[in-house]
Amino acid sequence: MNRFEYIQAQLISNESNIRRDRGIRLYDGEVRTIYEGGEVTLTTHRIIYKTTDDVSFALQLRSIIFFEEEIPGALFFTRSKKVILHLAEPPSDKLTGPVNTSIHNYIKLSFKEGFDPLFVIHLSDVLTKRLWEMDPCVVPCTSIQSLQDKSTFKSLPPIKPRTGIIGIERSLQEQQRATDESINVAFQDLKKLMGMAKDMVSITKTISAKIRERQGDITEDETVRFKSYLMSLGIDDPVTRDAYKSSNEYFRQLARQLAEILEEPIKEVGGMMVLTDIYCRVNRARGLELLSPEDLLNACRQLASMNLPIILRRFDSGVMVLQSQTHSDYEITETVAQLIKNKGSVTATELAQTEGIPVVLACERLLMTEKYGKACRDDSIEALRFYPNLFLEKDT
Repeated sequence: MNRFEYIQAQLISNESNIRRDRGIRLYDGEVRTIYEGGEVTLTTHRIIYKTTDDVSFALQLRSIIFFEEEIPGALFFTRSKKVILHLAEPPSDKLTGPVNTSIHNYIKLSFKEGFDPLFVIHLSDVLTKRLWEMDPCVVPCTSIQSLQDKSTFKSLPPIKPRTGIIGIERSLQEQQRATDESINVAFQDLKKLMGMAKDMVSITKTISAKIRERQGDITEDETVRFKSYLMSLGIDDPVTRDAYKSSNEYFRQLARQLAEILEEPIKEVGGMMVLTDIYCRVNRARGLELLSPEDLLNACRQLASMNLPIILRRFDSGVMVLQSQTHSDYEITETVAQLIKNKGSVTATELAQTEGIPVVLACERLLMTEKYGKACRDDSIEALRFYPNLFLEKDT
């Protein structure tokens, strides 16, 4: 409160009124003062407080470091909205005011008769423009309307006042809106890409049909060139939803195609492949005609009922894989048990590096070996390590 100084109820040179609010109580820090129910006038240079006895004193806006809003509620045990003004040290040439000494570096404006959200907007705007720093010869006295016209004033470096928790929430909301706009633009681009992909697939189907039927003037060299183009694109008539009347038929045909393109790759990696790796491999092979995770999962669920060479398997941990019908858990556990015996002990990471498989799949193999009684675990802060089951050794 010792930043306020008594004034005459009139504006100074080049100062303009911005707004007036009534029913304001002043706080010196957290201490309630005797000034209650007064009128606050925000100008381009000052905050003027007029008491119910028509005594006026003002706070220079240049003394405000930043401001924040205080929401009434259980956190602050208050019922009225408050604006907290954090202040710099009083200047040496400050005039006499209602309080000459104070231990607090902030004051509060308590809006007992209702809070207008535009108050903080106008306060932020006038603190940003900092008109009190401008040459009086350059900026004439202006009205409230001209103050809102930013083209009237010189360009100043932007100043963003701190506004406490409310300001942080508003900043997060602005970031969220910007993120939503970016996502909308990205999805628009994705829709365009999908539209182009459909056209591309249509073209490749036409080319494939011409190659098969040898219609038109396609020469032998052109046939070889077309095939190389198709292979480079990764598109070979992929199954699409548009080609089938029912979703069930679409998933069955997609499952059949998955079995055709994944049977050999799954055998090459030991008879089992994690579903996430399947998703990446399949979409890379399909080129621009991408599959959604839901369509891939629904197609994989059809594999077992169609008696195809690969099936979907879900472990107790929730990890899902596609595995070959010829896959044998017993053979895998024997191999892992022998590896554990040779090394003395292994972790999932070590097994993954040795076998060239994902860590999550290596962990499932170790757990399966333990389930068959061929390994014992040691769960410590370092890692989950598996050792040979010495109870199986006759000499022990």
